[in-house]
Amino acid sequence: MSLPKPIISIVTPTYNREDELIHLIESIQTQSLSPEYFEMIISDDGSIDGTAEKIKELQKEISFNLLYISQKNLGPGAARNNGVNNSNGELIVFIDSDCEADIDWLKNIFNSYRNNEFDAFGGPDLARESFLPIQRAINFSMTSFLTTGGMRGHNKNMIAKFYPRSHNMGVKKEIFDKVGGFGSLRHGQDIELSNRIINANAKVKLLEDVIVYHRRRTTLMQFFRQVFNWGVARINLSKIDGKMLQIIHFLPSLATLLTILILVGWIFYPILFIPYVITGFLALCFICIYGGFKTKSFLVTAHLFLVIPFQVFGYGLGFIIAFIKRFIFGQKLFTGFQKKYY
Repeated sequence: MSLPKPIISIVTPTYNREDELIHLIESIQTQSLSPEYFEMIISDDGSIDGTAEKIKELQKEISFNLLYISQKNLGPGAARNNGVNNSNGELIVFIDSDCEADIDWLKNIFNSYRNNEFDAFGGPDLARESFLPIQRAINFSMTSFLTTGGMRGHNKNMIAKFYPRSHNMGVKKEIFDKVGGFGSLRHGQDIELSNRIINANAKVKLLEDVIVYHRRRTTLMQFFRQVFNWGVARINLSKIDGKMLQIIHFLPSLATLLTILILVGWIFYPILFIPYVITGFLALCFICIYGGFKTKSFLVTAHLFLVIPFQVFGYGLGFIIAFIKRFIFGQKLFTGFQKKYY
């Protein structure tokens, strides 16, 4: 007797993330949605750790259909496309290997899909209290309205257009095939895909109760490389479609340039610039203390004093360098950090 065809196909790209995959797969194993309705495809982008062996071990212990496929290292977009090509569901759902799914993640997706609420969706990413303080600090910095304007899908009152992102997004397979899947960008390929989905007049919705828990970077340099690449990606995206570049995306680079100007001015004209330095520091203190209050953690507050500047300056520098290269000097695609980054 053959098994029924799944409704949902979960696709996860991975590259040398053996340890993190364990947490993700365990969270899928405990889903409140019956396993007959979904399958999961781990699409390996050429890992050289023990990912393949670990998946084989886990396949013996789980109750849902888990497929493992691999390819040579071509990037996460190509790995996701490979996963979709090997899927059987009518709804494709993406979750990254450094995430865990809330217990009702699939059930809420399934119910919204059955109610025909969307053609494509995106959902928020949060942090568990058990995560490291730096991961919780990065999560606050990446998701708070005070630091990102809510543009990543944590609040319906956003000041920028919402684009579902691949750590927590889904799309009907027929629409995915229609728009052509993920493109060739190394970074920002999920936003570029979402833009094509929106341009195809698909019904795109933010599902606030479809939650994943994101295991963020564990060092400031890893985080800096990540946000630097996002700043670069925004310029590359704007070269594809100008609608993907909005006023809010200029703010980190403007803050970076303004901070440099104030600090240089403080060195040469301390009396004139000291009020600006104090004002900037007090603003940072307010956001950090607010973040500690929201997360109920003094350690998160302490980490935010470094995380927020790293985020603003990292994104801002990536944006500025890419802007100069592509808009002023007319150079071709600029990628940013590639080594030791996935």
